[in-house]
Amino acid sequence: MRIDIDKDACIGAGQCALTAPDVFTQDDDGYSTLLPGREDGAGSPLVREAARACPVSAITVS
Repeated sequence: MRIDIDKDACIGAGQCALTAPDVFTQDDDGYSTLLPGREDGAGSPLVREAARACPVSAITVS
């Protein structure tokens, strides 16, 4: 699984981090980022749900 976060589109709503906290977090500026070692989703079934929860569709899962 590949996860891409469009940093230009991200508004820092935090829905991804709330939905899949084992994969996503927010950086010091409040924008979405992947936790170290979780770049491939780490098998979390919530990654796709987190992408759907993003209000600006900044997360792509392929």
